[in-house]
Order: sequence, then C-alpha cells, then structure tokens
Amino acid sequence: MANTPPQGYMRLTGSEREPLPNSRPAGPVDPNEPVEVTVYLRAPATSNLANTISEQVQHQGRPLSREEYIASQSAAPDDVAKVVEFARKNDLTIVETDPVSRKVVLAGTAAAMSAAFATELQRYEYPGGTYRGRTGPLHIPNELDQVIVGVFGLDDRPQARPHLQLFDKLAGTSQAHAATISYTPPQIAQLYNFPTSSTLNGSGQCIALIELGGGYRSQDLQTYFQQLNIPLPKVTSVSVDHGHNHPAGTPNSADGEVDLDIEVAGAIAPGAHIVVYFAPNTDRGFLDAITTAVHDTSNNPSVISISWGAAEVNWTAQAMQAMDQAFQAAAALGVTVCCAAGDNGSGDGVNDGQAHVDFPASSPYALGCGGTRLETVNNQVTEVVWNDGPNSATGGGISNFFDLPTWQANAGVPPSVNPDHHVGRGVPDVAGNADPQTGYQVYVDGQSVVFGGTSAVAPLWAALIALMNQQRKQPVGYLNPTLCQNYQQLSQSNALRDVTSGNNGAYSAGPRWDACSGVGTPDGAKLIDALSGA
Repeated sequence: MANTPPQGYMRLTGSEREPLPNSRPAGPVDPNEPVEVTVYLRAPATSNLANTISEQVQHQGRPLSREEYIASQSAAPDDVAKVVEFARKNDLTIVETDPVSRKVVLAGTAAAMSAAFATELQRYEYPGGTYRGRTGPLHIPNELDQVIVGVFGLDDRPQARPHLQLFDKLAGTSQAHAATISYTPPQIAQLYNFPTSSTLNGSGQCIALIELGGGYRSQDLQTYFQQLNIPLPKVTSVSVDHGHNHPAGTPNSADGEVDLDIEVAGAIAPGAHIVVYFAPNTDRGFLDAITTAVHDTSNNPSVISISWGAAEVNWTAQAMQAMDQAFQAAAALGVTVCCAAGDNGSGDGVNDGQAHVDFPASSPYALGCGGTRLETVNNQVTEVVWNDGPNSATGGGISNFFDLPTWQANAGVPPSVNPDHHVGRGVPDVAGNADPQTGYQVYVDGQSVVFGGTSAVAPLWAALIALMNQQRKQPVGYLNPTLCQNYQQLSQSNALRDVTSGNNGAYSAGPRWDACSGVGTPDGAKLIDALSGA
C-alpha cells in the first residue's frame, strides 16, 4: 500500500521517507491515536516570488507590504475549498485554514490519516526513543495534483539538532588549542566593532528565534542581564503546534540553545523585542514555526534567527522546498533569515565519507552563518576557521539540492568535492566566532556556562541586522546578493574581514568567498555605514 497508489490517487512528489538509521519497526500505530498534519498549498498562478525578489535586489526596491503580499501570494480560495472537501470525505477535521501561509491544518485518527494519504504508519524504535513513522511516498487524490505541495506531521521523528557545543574544560585541554578564552556577547560585539551608541540598540525591531525544544526561565534572564548591566529585553514566547516554553532544567539540553539565542541577541540589541517561537522538533513543527514567524502581523519580526538544522540527506524534498518557499516569502517581505551552518565540519555528522551541507542554512534565501576561532593578539583581532576535529568544526560546502544562485556565479564557488562534483549553492554566506574554546559566556538553568557552535553566530548576525534596520529606518531584508555581489567594495572599506586560514575538513579558507567562512566576518559599524549608503 505504501508504494502502490490506490485507484484515483497519485504519488506526492518529494514526500519519500526512509526509516531513521539504527531504527527498527516496533509494530503498527494505534489506529485511534490522534494525529495532526499541516497541508501546504501551491502559490497562486500569478505569483512569481523569485522574480519579485530579483527585481527588489537589482533595483534596490522596497519590500512588499503585508497587504501587497496577502493580495498577490495567498492560496486560491478554490484550492482551500478542495482540501476542505477532501478532509470531509476522509473523516478529518479542519483545525485551521490560513490562506496567507497557504496552509490547512487537519486532525483525525491515525487510521483516518493513513487511509486519506494512502500510507502505513508504524511505530519505530531507535537509540533516542520511539517515533511514529512511514516509509516510501505519500499519495493524494488525482484532483489535488499540484494543489497540495507538502503534507507534514504523519511522521514525527526528531528532524533537527541544535548547533551548539558546551565548552568542556577537561575535553578542551586534550585538543589542539590548549589555551582557551571566553567572551560575553558585548565583548564579541566590541571585537567586531558593532556600533556602541546608547540609542542604537535595536529599538523598534523584532528578532524572531525558532526553537524546537527546551525553554528559558525569566529568573535566569534577569540574572544574566543584571550581571552584564544591560536592561532586560522584552522577551515573548509564541506556541506553535502545541510546542511551548518548557525548560528541561540542565544547560546541556535544548535549554542551552534557547538561552544562548536570547542572551546573545538580547545583549547586543537590548532594545529589540525578542519573540521565541516554540515548536516540536519535527519537520512539521520546524516549518510551521517559520511560516508563523514570517507571517506574524502582531510582532512583525524584521529578522529571524535559526540555530537548528540537519544535513540535507536527512530531509524530504517536499520539506526543503516548502521551507525554501517560506524563506522566499520572508525575503519578499524584507525579513532576513539567519541560519547556523552546522558544527560537524564538511561531513555534517553523516558518516558516509561524503561532504554534506546543513539545511536550512543551504537554502539560497537563508543567510548561512559559519564559524571561526576569534582571538586577540597585541590588541589585534585574529581569526581562523573553527576546526577542533571532525565533530567540532564549522559546517560548509556545496549543496546537493539547491542550484548555484545567480548572485554566487562570480564568487568562485567550487564544484562539490563529492564524486559527482555537483555545482550548487555554496554555504555559508558569512561567519562569526563559534569555537567553544573562544566561546560565549551565557547563563542557563542557574549556571554560568560557555557555549560555542554556529548556533551563536546566527543570533549574533541577527542582532547586528536589527541594529542595521534601526539605523536605516528600513529593513536590509535579503542580504545574500548584496554581500556577495558588492564584496569588492565591502572588503576594500573593511566592512567585511576576510578569513583566509584553516579548513573544515574537505574545504579550505582562502581569499574572497570560501566554503568555511563565506565572505568573512563583519566590521559592524562599517557594514552598517556601507549598507545605509547603498
């Protein structure tokens, strides 16, 4: 049944799933188990967001207003009606219809869902626990071909991991760099010459953080910002797909990610409103959190920071396409999306001897954030690529899924080192301090700890972008083409600092763009000046 569609049904392109490695079937799912799915619909026939964004970039056009976006990009009423009718025929309940995000949320029993999408749901055991899963493709009625572009939530395996590394003093002594140092986020900002005026503090901006587990305690945030003598930023949490602020109680849990993101962004842009979108760690939760943040008209984020991800091979094609479309929507609306590029070197934690890049950082509409080791010698800042070994090094490389974007055509992006030598999107775009041995001092679950990882680089850049947006009085939006195509001027004015030493395994740093540090690290004040004059 999983691979042969019933009469009147067809395969949903890109929906194929394999079991998690090291997992085994543990029996069928209880037919009465409640299941919720999010169905994503196609863009209207008149929509061509990629062209709209290209025009904005080329002519420095303003982003679409929310009203313009709603009028031109919402799901067609007929398409929504067809999915509602499909749900009714299959004993599924409509939980929500959202034409702007082009999604319909359906609920029903596992048995009804299995029948509706012609798949078999199994319970799987793996070393981390159990999950509800499926193999092979999903199927949809012929009349919904092209209408439905993705169905998420039938399979609830953990989809992503946080890209952070707790500095371990004992482990640190045995590694190549024995000397260690750590910084507060304001010290890092100072080393990157972020502007330090009392009024340029992110005021009027909203920074969205996507979190797939863990939580924060208000007391921890109060303690941390008091220690730094920085006013406590306004922090709000938003629940997506029943996810919520739920601290686990230990720094080496997802709490570390949540607090790191809030504390780095909040220490550098304390005037910004920080909104944390909590969702389950599934492909559905991740995608729904992003579309919720992009289309949040009450909080209006101008920048989104994402520190979670997984190698491209761990995603379905439908999930990568749907998330890439959400990032295109963000770009069209003038919202910048910063994504951590991964912490496991050029292999990205996949043990097949090949190079892999991390998604969502590999989306051409995400600002992929790589990692460096930042030190000061005689008051001079020195940076090399972060690499303390295969599982403690910046991600980066060539996408196997996304083509080389036009704006990277002259950046010197090499073919993939893999046997197929695929020519694809180069990752990352930019970099920042990420080595746990030159890490960030944060406060989590009542403890002062030091974290590294590209997880810290995404909120670092997000905070810088909030400062830029405040200074410019308009959003910088989709930054990738600007940084890449104006590299020469930005480099000559020292707004970008080239990182030319080190490697992440398969790829080495060098002049201009490279697959470890992108176009380099920022001189915050000079970059803001350069982009304000753009």
